[in-house]
Amino acid sequence: MPQNLPIFITITILFISLVTGEDPYKFFEWNVTYGDIYPLGVRQQGILINGQFPGPDIHAVTNDNLIVNVFNTLDEPFLISWNGIQQRRNSFEDGVYGTTCPIPPGKNFTYIMQAKDQIGSFYYFPSLGFHKAAGGFGGIRILSRPRIPVPFDEPTDDFTVLIGDWYKSNHTALKAILDRGHKLPNPDGILINGRGANGSTFTVKQGKTYRLRISNVGLQNSLNFRIQNHRMKLVEVEGTHTVQQMYSSLDIHCGQSYSVLITADQPGQDYYIVVSSRFNAPILTTTGILHYTNSAGKVSGPIPGGPTIQVDWSLNQARSIRTNLTASGPRPNPQGSYHYGMINTSRTIILQSSPGRIDGKQRYGLNGVSFKPADTPLKLADYFNIGGVFKVGSIPDRPYGRRLHLDTAVMGADYRTFVEIIFQNPEDIVQSYHLDGYQFFVVGMDGGVWSEASRKGYNLRDGVARSTIQVYPKSWSALYVPLDNVGMWNLRTEFWARQYLGQQFYLRVYTNSGSIRDEFPIPKNARLCGRATGHHTRPL
Repeated sequence: MPQNLPIFITITILFISLVTGEDPYKFFEWNVTYGDIYPLGVRQQGILINGQFPGPDIHAVTNDNLIVNVFNTLDEPFLISWNGIQQRRNSFEDGVYGTTCPIPPGKNFTYIMQAKDQIGSFYYFPSLGFHKAAGGFGGIRILSRPRIPVPFDEPTDDFTVLIGDWYKSNHTALKAILDRGHKLPNPDGILINGRGANGSTFTVKQGKTYRLRISNVGLQNSLNFRIQNHRMKLVEVEGTHTVQQMYSSLDIHCGQSYSVLITADQPGQDYYIVVSSRFNAPILTTTGILHYTNSAGKVSGPIPGGPTIQVDWSLNQARSIRTNLTASGPRPNPQGSYHYGMINTSRTIILQSSPGRIDGKQRYGLNGVSFKPADTPLKLADYFNIGGVFKVGSIPDRPYGRRLHLDTAVMGADYRTFVEIIFQNPEDIVQSYHLDGYQFFVVGMDGGVWSEASRKGYNLRDGVARSTIQVYPKSWSALYVPLDNVGMWNLRTEFWARQYLGQQFYLRVYTNSGSIRDEFPIPKNARLCGRATGHHTRPL
């Protein structure tokens, strides 16, 4: 890519915006480097963005156009994906290998995205290899447009809180273990905003209310979040304003994001912020500090305890999280004006995790298929009609008990259909799954094996709409998804070693209309790689 191309793209975008009165543009220039970090007290090779670990936040407003120019100065290819940003009609920009060519070392790529009809709390992360274990992640917040009512008063301040489990080993060493066909050991600790115990401080004023946007950016563990002597009011989950309920602690599973309000209504001193792992042994715990400006003393007393292995407690909490039907979302009309429970589903997809060994190496999959990356991004192969890269239907929509095997798994689906997805978890661990390009409605979850009779207990009125869902051990979770976004969309586990070893596939939501109203053409600056090399994007 010519060095002056990003500048040309920027000037062109600014000119078009001024002439046509488009939604505002926000520009970001990021330099991705390696750097020494010490989150758990030992030196590691971290991935920094503009010298920061974690990376800088993205602040946006509904419908803002986001232009992010990423320079890769690592010694290996790199991509960033945008967890929860729906990339409406534009899966080319999704930043996973099935949609986007990696940025080669020493090169750059400009993501051109829009926060179309979205509000809420999300995050970005590096999607290739095991880069996520080295950093390169950061928060995304999308605010409501002026004059769109928000169902709570504006807080005094708004904090990004990135929590996650962490290894002391470099990402290259962890990847090598997986490549040899072995499982990873348990993580070594937990971080809050890239820091270990008591390394992160959030300063508050007596009597004021604050918003915390909490995202679990970790690699495998569900985490419980709590603040000593303070209760949290849940107000938003992954772009949906929720029924406002008070919680003393929250379970936040891998890949999930929650917004809470806290009021500094306790005596003036410092208080523990506690994050601990759930459903595993040993329990990992870390702490941060909630610091009152009039603090009379440092944190004291024992660290507040939290739930450990109790599944029913977590399941009941998850069921209590519901959509605020009268609140506005990204548009002025109430969130409850979309009556998902009155729409008939046209298809049921049942997905079950499939651990196993292939050629003596540990692999994971869904419905008996362990994902094998192709030599060309699937979206590019689809766009250019390149044969032999993938086959639609290479993963079944039911777990038929087949032996685990490798394939470039792509499931086909028709645009504007309304489908039911069941995640069945036969294992003894909590799993969480993310679907790019969409919000889905969580209609049910329970223990045991799902059956058609399970539908009798569905929440068809105010199930929360989100993009990442947990599935408890020996349990199921059910979703309704309106397939209103054409593209090639990654559905993956957020247990990152399992994702790397094949527990993912791509959902190809297709229409033959060829209309720009349904899907944008390939970006003019798209990188071409693999068998797409030599093809042409649109002329600038």
